[in-house]
Amino acid sequence: MIELTTSPQAEKVFLAGLITQDLSRFEAELSLDELGNLAHAAGATVVGSELQKRPAPHPAFFFGSGKAREIGALARGAGAGTLILDQDLTPAQERNLERTTRLKVLDRSELILDIFASRARTREARLQVELAQYQYLLPRLAGMWGHLSRTGGGIGTRGPGETQLETDRRLVRTRLSSLKKRLRTVERHRRLVRSRRSSTYRVALGGYTNVGKSTLMNSLARTRLPVADQPFVTLDSTTRKLYLGEGLSVLITDTIGFVQRLPHHLVASFHSTLEEVREADLLLVVADASSPQIEKDLVVVDETLESIGAGEIEKIVVLNKMDLVGDHRSLQAMAARYEPGCLSVSALRRIGLSDLRIMMRSRIHTTGHLLGYANSLQGNGTGTEA
Repeated sequence: MIELTTSPQAEKVFLAGLITQDLSRFEAELSLDELGNLAHAAGATVVGSELQKRPAPHPAFFFGSGKAREIGALARGAGAGTLILDQDLTPAQERNLERTTRLKVLDRSELILDIFASRARTREARLQVELAQYQYLLPRLAGMWGHLSRTGGGIGTRGPGETQLETDRRLVRTRLSSLKKRLRTVERHRRLVRSRRSSTYRVALGGYTNVGKSTLMNSLARTRLPVADQPFVTLDSTTRKLYLGEGLSVLITDTIGFVQRLPHHLVASFHSTLEEVREADLLLVVADASSPQIEKDLVVVDETLESIGAGEIEKIVVLNKMDLVGDHRSLQAMAARYEPGCLSVSALRRIGLSDLRIMMRSRIHTTGHLLGYANSLQGNGTGTEA
């Protein structure tokens, strides 16, 4: 797997973004806060941040050229060696910003790719992340070899830079082809596994990253998935049998979390993993009830589900972390907005889980799948990973 961004040692980073005609100051500040959480998850220390208001990104510098110099001075003054942008950059914008600010420059996608690379554990996840990394890298190779090539035409312009660039492009394309073939093999295996369990009712956990999906999975199905107060702790989907009572069991799957502007390279690379969501009979959309931006998070989840073809699947909205909400009236009002398919729980304290099982059983009854999907499992709900 290639390394695109951060070193193993902690880096001091400076965050920056834009307030545009499509993004209010409040929304831009929330997004920058999330970028800070992502940077922390990558092992960095955030030493400052800055926003500029302009209608749209500058085509060459992202910010205005003067603002870019100002941000570079602020970041260097705070001790930062890296500037992280809250939006995605074109290769030209990244090169120009690095020259202007005299800092290493990363965009949001590059940061998320770095986190995924550090969290991938299984063979499939590593293949998926590496594929996304190379797809991100390919259009940026020209800038990486800029120190060896010259612009313009004529004598002296056909040097080792161009030769090396074309060599690297061929190597990257060859590697991309190899990774796609290997992932197709993995996807065929996944489809075979899913076909074998096609007669079983399937539930998938979905939602924004870091809302407690894995904690809910652990509490419901007695798994031991890693949990932490950080985004993207879990990349690999895990499936277990879950006993719902009354002789009824389902398969429940925990999948990767969603986030604003999830890089399209990752969405494409994690195709087989996201199929677990698309082919579910029921989605438990988990949200953090204590988050001030819960409604926006749920909008992002809905948009992501639509983009992967899972928008029409039946859903239950699970408002997790109810124990962290001090105002119970606001919690009740929030739950009422998503009725009738909404329930408040605390996965960590195991509050409301019996009611969640009852609601899931009710959904199976009302959709007429009881006979087809029930099985004889009467145990504790554990099973083998699929």
